[in-house]
Amino acid sequence: MNLRETLERSSIDPVVIYYWGYMYDLSRDYVIDYLESNGIPIAGASIVEIGCAEGGNLCAMAERDAAELVGTDIAEARLKSAREISRALGLDIRYSSNDIIYNEQPEEWLGHFDLALLRDVIEHLDDAETALRNIRKLLKSNGALYVTFPPWYSPFGGHQQLLMNTSGKFPFLHFLPGPLFEQAIKSGRPDDIVEVRRLRQIRMTTTKFRRAAVRAGFHIDDERLFFIRPVFRSKFGLRPIGANILKPIPGLRDLLALEAGYILRNPA
Repeated sequence: MNLRETLERSSIDPVVIYYWGYMYDLSRDYVIDYLESNGIPIAGASIVEIGCAEGGNLCAMAERDAAELVGTDIAEARLKSAREISRALGLDIRYSSNDIIYNEQPEEWLGHFDLALLRDVIEHLDDAETALRNIRKLLKSNGALYVTFPPWYSPFGGHQQLLMNTSGKFPFLHFLPGPLFEQAIKSGRPDDIVEVRRLRQIRMTTTKFRRAAVRAGFHIDDERLFFIRPVFRSKFGLRPIGANILKPIPGLRDLLALEAGYILRNPA
């Protein structure tokens, strides 16, 4: 019986399993192979995920014999679900409530990890450079950080889909002038209204991210852009379509690429 079948036979909420599942599928079907093809082995590695949610990525890496797995998040409800899932699956994954910008990191984590994961989190952070500096402190010399995010200027870069209202289904909603934008989002879920407003202020782009990564002391090993995101295979049955042709074109790459992904290295 595989991990998904085990969870589906458990008492865990099917909605929680859904969110866990598409992250598990993403790592199993794409992320792990991509990292290993870039010289980042999973077997035997110490791995931390910042913003781990239900822990799907980490569970996939447990299957590939990672030596140590740690997940952090600021959402206690999601950490509770992640712990419940790891117990149900019999996996040794540690979860901790932690804010990578504002919390002091545990002493035993400093310089400890071979790999850090930051998937679709950086665009939510008020200070990307500080977050990246703090993550770099957790990595061993030559350790790697894998980051993905949807550029803010892309069709759903404003995360309007979180609102779960009619307006949130429309691409480029976040381009509306202030009063029209507020009118469009007002029927959304209250917490998500706050978040899409924050994202409108942060406006993470590929150029901003590249600059923050270099200032934080990282070397950019690889960059991959996508017209169709790898996670859409699990969510919608769509095959990923790369958009690396856009990499040298500022503005256009943020407008048309639905995902920007990076491997950063902590220099030796």
